[in-house]
Amino acid sequence: MNILQINSSARSTGSESTRLADAIVAKLNASGTATVVRRDLAAAPHPVLDEAALQALFTPADARTPDQNARVALDDALIAQAQAADVIVIGAPMYNFGITVQLKSWFDAIARAGVTFKYGATGPVGLLTGKKVYVAVTRGGIHKDAPSDVQLPHLKAFLSFVGLTDVQFVFSEGHGLGAEAVERARLDADQQINAVLV
Repeated sequence: MNILQINSSARSTGSESTRLADAIVAKLNASGTATVVRRDLAAAPHPVLDEAALQALFTPADARTPDQNARVALDDALIAQAQAADVIVIGAPMYNFGITVQLKSWFDAIARAGVTFKYGATGPVGLLTGKKVYVAVTRGGIHKDAPSDVQLPHLKAFLSFVGLTDVQFVFSEGHGLGAEAVERARLDADQQINAVLV
């Protein structure tokens, strides 16, 4: 089994989403036989999708400059990791009601027409199929099943768009509500992991 772990917190240490992603991977790899690739987007940020990146991506491969080839190669590497994975584990904290810029940059990198999705007669078709995805969602407040949760629809929509439809979410909420709330959130999240990874 090949496991790809994506840590998208801006924190390189002390991140609850990373703690939970680590716990999920540890349960998945209890036998120690899996190949685990970890990508920490705080320690090694992926460049944002800017004008230069767009120009590189939309320039035919045989007409790209060396700089353009280098930029496209960065995205190619992330796509290859996602394609090779049997299981993808994502640590996804909520920042200002959305996903982090780190995770958005990863999403932008792996979404490529003709490679991870295509447009068919009835609309887009995801090509990253046959993979299990676990997403550790952490929040400072309580947003699950509330109108304020605009993060979860974004995550579901993007993952489905590229073909990742077998998705299990683990929630840890209330981290801005004091020490007791944090302890409850961590305990609840750990119980969720134990329930979905028996």
